[in-house]
Amino acid sequence: MTSQVSSPAEQADETVVGEQRKAAGAKDVRRLDRVIIRFAGDSGDGMQLTGDRFTSETASFGNDLSTLPNFPAEIRAPAGTLPGVSSFQLHFADHDILTPGDAPNVLVAMNPAALKANIGDLPRGAEVIVNTDEFTRRAMQKVGYETNPLEDGSLDGYHVHPVPLTTLTVEALKEFDLTRKEAERSKNMFALGLLSWMYHRPTEGTEKFLKSKFARKPDIAAANIAAFRAGWNFGETTEDFAVSYEVAPAATAFPPGVYRNISGNLALSYGLVAASRQADLPLYLGSYPITPASDILHELSRHKNFGVRTFQAEDEIAGIGAALGAAFGGSLAVTTTSGPGVALKSETIGLAVSLELPLLVVDIQRGGPSTGLPTKTEQADLLQAMYGRNGEAPVPVVAPRTPADCFDAALEAARIALTYRTPVFLLSDGYLANGSEPWRIPDLEELPDLRVRFAQGPNHTLDDGTEVFWPYKRDPETLARPWAVPGTPGLEHRIGGIEKQDGTGNISYDPANHDFMVRTRQAKIDGIDVPDLEVDDPHEARTLVLGWGSTYGPITAAVRRLRRAGESIAQAHLRHLNPFPKNLGAVLERYDKVVIPEMNLGQLATLIRAKYLVDAHSYNQVNGMPFKAEQLAAALKEAIDG
Repeated sequence: MTSQVSSPAEQADETVVGEQRKAAGAKDVRRLDRVIIRFAGDSGDGMQLTGDRFTSETASFGNDLSTLPNFPAEIRAPAGTLPGVSSFQLHFADHDILTPGDAPNVLVAMNPAALKANIGDLPRGAEVIVNTDEFTRRAMQKVGYETNPLEDGSLDGYHVHPVPLTTLTVEALKEFDLTRKEAERSKNMFALGLLSWMYHRPTEGTEKFLKSKFARKPDIAAANIAAFRAGWNFGETTEDFAVSYEVAPAATAFPPGVYRNISGNLALSYGLVAASRQADLPLYLGSYPITPASDILHELSRHKNFGVRTFQAEDEIAGIGAALGAAFGGSLAVTTTSGPGVALKSETIGLAVSLELPLLVVDIQRGGPSTGLPTKTEQADLLQAMYGRNGEAPVPVVAPRTPADCFDAALEAARIALTYRTPVFLLSDGYLANGSEPWRIPDLEELPDLRVRFAQGPNHTLDDGTEVFWPYKRDPETLARPWAVPGTPGLEHRIGGIEKQDGTGNISYDPANHDFMVRTRQAKIDGIDVPDLEVDDPHEARTLVLGWGSTYGPITAAVRRLRRAGESIAQAHLRHLNPFPKNLGAVLERYDKVVIPEMNLGQLATLIRAKYLVDAHSYNQVNGMPFKAEQLAAALKEAIDG
C-alpha cells in the first residue's frame, strides 16, 4: 500500500515477521502504523453495519480510531445509482489520531456505483476490493461506464482484487434453507470476514452481535455467521491475498481507564442522562424526529430507568413547547433538532429567554438552507443560534469538538442552563453525531455537581413588612431568577411572553423597565463564568488558527503536519461561543495573523471581526464533508508565508 510510509525499524520488523511466517508455511504479515478503510455499496448493502462492526472490533483491539459514515440523502435511492451509494470510512492506528483520514488505503466496492463514486478519493497504489458479480453491463451503464473498468486498464494504478462476493456468499450458504436473494444479503458479512482476516481483527464480538441481533431468527443468525467465517477463510486460502497486515494497539495514546467506542449522538445522550443525575432532576426530552438528531430521541427513550421521559411530538413547535413546560415544572428539559427545526422553534426559544427558564436546545447541524443536505455535515447555524429570534434575546452557545467530547459538552450546557436559568444552545453537527472514537468512561467523582435549589418560600419583604415571593428577584452573582416549581404554596406568579416588571414579575409596558430588563438579560449572559481559552503555542508563533466545533480534528492534524515540517503555528479552539472566553481578545492581539477555518462562509470570523476588530482570515468549505488535514495544512502554510 503505497500511501503507508514505514520507518526503517518498521520495515525491518515487517521483514522479520514475513520470514517467520514463510518459514512456517503461512502468508506474509506486514506491520503498519495506521490504515484507512472505506466500505462502499448500495444503501441496501449494509455498509453502515459492516463499518460499525469493523469499528467495534478495532476498538476492542485497542487501536485509536475515527470514523466517517456517509449516508445517501434519499430514504431509498434507486438501487445501483450514484445517489444511492452509502459508505463508511474508518481510520485506525497504533498512535493518537484525530480524523477519519484524508484518503483511503483500501476501498471495498460492492458495485459499479460504489467504485465510481469513491475511486477519485484513493491515492495511487491503494487496494481496491471489488465485487465482480455486480459488474453487469446494465449496472455499469447505469452509472456511466462505457467499458468495464476492471478490464479497460483504468484501474492499473491501483492494486485491484476482483472477488465474486455474491457468488461466494451464496455458495457458502447453500446448506441453509434460504432463497438466493436472502443469501445474497449476507455478502456484507463475507466482506467483513475478509477484511477482518486482512487486518487481524477479533471475530468473537461480531459473532456474538449477530447472534443477538437475529436472536428471533436463529437461521438468519447462523447464515450471517457462516458468511462471516467464509470471508475469513477465503482470505486465508486464496492466492490473491498474499499479505495480511497488523496494526498494533495504541498503547500510549490513551490515559489509563476503561474505554468504549462511542458516537457523538450516543455520547451526547449519555451526557444528558448524567447531567440529570448530577442535578437530581428528571430528564425530559420534547422532540420531533429529524436527521441527524433522531438518534438522541431513540437512545434516550431506552433509559426510563434513569427517570428519562421522552415525548415524540407532532411537530417541532410542539416538541419545544412541551420541553419548556417541563422546565417550568422543574425538569432538566431538552429539545433536539437540526437547522430547519431551530427556525420553527425560534419563537419558543424567545419565550424561554423571557421566562428565564433552563432549557437545552440541541442542534445537530446539517447542510442547508431549507432541507438542504439532510445527511451531510455543516456548521452554518452559528448565527442562527446567536441571533435567530425577534428582539434582544441572548442565548449561551456551547459546541463540542469531537464525538466523545459531546458527553462533556452536554454536561457544560446543563451547568450553564441550570445555574443561570437560561436556554442554552448545544451546537453539534452531522460529522460528530455519526462519527465515533474511543471514549474514556469517567468515574462518578469526576462529574460536576449540578444540583440546584428550588424556591421554597417568600424572598422579599415589602415596606409594610409583608413577606412576598418575587419571581424576578435575582441572585446578585449570577443574575439568575428563582426557580419556583408550580404548586409550591405561596409561590404563585405570572408567566408569559409579555414583558415583566423587574422583581415582581407583573406585566409591564413601562419603557424604562423594558430597557432595564433587556440589559439585565444581556448582562446575565455576558457574565456567565466560562474557562479561559487555552492556546497551544510551543514556539511563539506569529500565526494563530482559531476553530470551533468539529473542525478540531482536521485543524489539529494539520497543525501537527506543519510543526513536523518545521513551521511555527499556534492553535486555539473555542467551546464557548456566547459568551466568548474573557481572555479571547488578549489572545487575538498576540498574533499577527488569525485564520479561522469553518464549514460555512465565515460566521465565527464575522463575530470575531465585529467584536474584537481583528482582521481574521476565513478559510471556508460548505460541501457537506469535513475538512481534510492535507487541505488545511496547505491553506495554513500559505497563511504563514503570506
